[in-house]
Amino acid sequence: MLDQIIKILSKYGYVYWNGFVGTLWISAVTVFFATIVGTLIAIARMSKLKIVNAILNVYIEVLRGTPILLQLYFFWIFLPKYMPFELSDLQCIIVALIVKASSYVAEIIRAGIQAVDIGQTEAALSLGLSKKNMMTKVILPQAIRNILPALGNEFITMIKQASLASTFFVAELTTSFRTVQSITFMAIPAIMIAGTIYLALTFTLSRLVGVFERRLQVYER
Repeated sequence: MLDQIIKILSKYGYVYWNGFVGTLWISAVTVFFATIVGTLIAIARMSKLKIVNAILNVYIEVLRGTPILLQLYFFWIFLPKYMPFELSDLQCIIVALIVKASSYVAEIIRAGIQAVDIGQTEAALSLGLSKKNMMTKVILPQAIRNILPALGNEFITMIKQASLASTFFVAELTTSFRTVQSITFMAIPAIMIAGTIYLALTFTLSRLVGVFERRLQVYER
């Protein structure tokens, strides 16, 4: 088995490298925009406007209540047909991943914001801060400390969900495995290489989140 793995890496290592870079890129874009969209949704859901809450609640329930693969197919079919500009398969899949992830991020951030003591809000308003400054300078920084573990886990989930892009032959790590397997007919060594890379990636990210969390705890003291 080991000699097969070495043989595959020596000949097709560049395929895995391209897939690794693709996975990192898809994951980074998804994390960045899903965090922005999720934060905006979380703040909007705290609005007193019932219609806004109702719409966003439906948005979150639909996305969290349907399979992600079904959503990928929906955006893959829907966007190219109804958008006024051309979109590639990769762009459609990234949009779908961002929309899906934003529904989870929104709930995580909303819970973190609501966990901040109400006295912090009252103190900020009494000092004359606007609602925007209160949220960005007082509430959100404290909420981040509360939600960091859950948010870190969600980021790791996003990386693993990026593997579903292989269904549409988007260049990422699982697609690399499928390509190598179809060429070499050595499925087990090929999938073990991909699995090891995924494990190393998610393990590294989880350790980084842990380090960041500990530094925040030290800062609080």
